[in-house]
Amino acid sequence: MHPPRQSVQSSISSSSPEDKQESIALFPIVQNKKYGFIDCTGKIVIEPQYDYTWRFTDGLAVVVIDSKWGFIDKTGKIVIPPQFDEVWDFSEGLAKVMLTNGSKWGYIDKTGKILIKPQFDDAEDFSEGLARVEIGSKYGYIDKVGKIAIAIEFNDAYDFSEGLAQVQVDDRVVFIDKMGKIIVENFDAAMDFSEGLAAVEIGDKWGYIDKTGKFIIPQQFKDAFKFSESLAAVEIGDKWGYIDKTGKMIISPQFDETKNFSEGLASVRIGNKWGYIDKTGKMVIEPQFDVAWKFSEGLAAVEIGDLQGYIDKIGKFVWNPTK
Repeated sequence: MHPPRQSVQSSISSSSPEDKQESIALFPIVQNKKYGFIDCTGKIVIEPQYDYTWRFTDGLAVVVIDSKWGFIDKTGKIVIPPQFDEVWDFSEGLAKVMLTNGSKWGYIDKTGKILIKPQFDDAEDFSEGLARVEIGSKYGYIDKVGKIAIAIEFNDAYDFSEGLAQVQVDDRVVFIDKMGKIIVENFDAAMDFSEGLAAVEIGDKWGYIDKTGKFIIPQQFKDAFKFSESLAAVEIGDKWGYIDKTGKMIISPQFDETKNFSEGLASVRIGNKWGYIDKTGKMVIEPQFDVAWKFSEGLAAVEIGDLQGYIDKIGKFVWNPTK
């Protein structure tokens, strides 16, 4: 339950019905323990009928029927029959899958054809043309034909972001490029690069570096998240606030927990309830939720107890909480 698109209205006159269907944002819902999809108005578009599902990515959504995993398109048509023990979202045209009675991961294309045979102990989505894979407790990267692009030699590894990926060598975090060359090194912990900067930790303080390794925002924070929409959440003392890319505090530390900005709003926790703030720090949706996810295509998933619903940007429910 994820990027701004060209508006549907602007392309209606020249779009086919299939194109228009593809452009519609759909959101997974659960009703009477079955999963389906609604549109942004709360209208049910695909009737609840699946044992499990989640968001559409690359035009397809995972569905589970009788403990087998497959994919549907936005009309609800099954395009890859449920046949896998487990699958993940499509990313860059490929999805990782585990075959029946298997313990290894491979990758399929959008027709369901296995393009990279199951052989990995773990695997992640493709990002910037490469995917992180695990063989025997070591990590490396493959390309889209399954060829090893960066040797399986790291103690840990993460997705590529803005041309660099963080990996663990011995007990240190370093950043490598797509050739496997170490570009920036020697951190205790790090976040991925986002908007040109990466949060890194040395000792017990976090700051932000650029892609040369230069500190742009000095180490001073107890914890720090990546930049999103030009702001980053940071922890000072036991409270969270938001800084800009110069390190200036834009929203003072006052929250018990925070998440990244998305579509102009960020979810924040005060006490044990979540609400939403705008970029000035104004509380635009009062804390009232037990869980609050980021806004995507105009709606955000929220939870009250064990019920999940969707709200719009003024906090109005377009789908009342259900389970």
